[in-house]
Amino acid sequence: MIQLLQNSLFFGGIVTLLAYEIGLLIRHKFKLAIFNPLLIAVTLIIVLLKVCNIQYSVYEKGAVYINYLLTPATVALAIPLYEQLQILKKNAIAIFTGIIAGTVAGLASVLGLSVLFGLTHEQYVTLLPKSITTAIGMGISEELGGIVTISVAVIVLTGIFGNIMAEYILKWFHITDSVAKGIAIGTSSHAMGTAKAIEMGEVEGAMSGLSIAVAGMITVIGANIFSIFY
Repeated sequence: MIQLLQNSLFFGGIVTLLAYEIGLLIRHKFKLAIFNPLLIAVTLIIVLLKVCNIQYSVYEKGAVYINYLLTPATVALAIPLYEQLQILKKNAIAIFTGIIAGTVAGLASVLGLSVLFGLTHEQYVTLLPKSITTAIGMGISEELGGIVTISVAVIVLTGIFGNIMAEYILKWFHITDSVAKGIAIGTSSHAMGTAKAIEMGEVEGAMSGLSIAVAGMITVIGANIFSIFY
């Protein structure tokens, strides 16, 4: 049976969707942020591949089709932004200043921690695109000579952390403005964070979606500059 599934072109895709659906059911049942559907799905898939002794390459052949949807899903985030266009026009300077500050702070934190822990240049540039969407981050990591697979893992973990912790961090720092919430979440934790921002409200989701695109473009330039520093 396992062999039959492995030979199926859609094995990876089906396993991915089922694992994520299980994650959604667990999240719905317990209603705790720690039960993140993506984190649960990743864990289940790793356990399945390990227990059944299935090679990652076999899983990837079918899962790659889901990966193709990443770019159009990110582009679709422009829809809520369009619906909140008046807010963007009214707060344009503050919004773009916030995104730039957040992006630079993220790059600077990677630089500081790399110096503190004595990372190699390869490890350093691998971590630089941690806060942007995978589609852009992979390209930056490869261009700078980083380890692309680790960059992807770090980007996913950053998004999961943002999705789980966003509400708590905003409460701790008494951030109540909807625009500020969206900018903070989108700039620091890309699409996974934006999923949480959309749950919080339309304005939060729209601003977070905008932040993904702008922060991605700034990081393309900023990562190349910061890569020289260490």
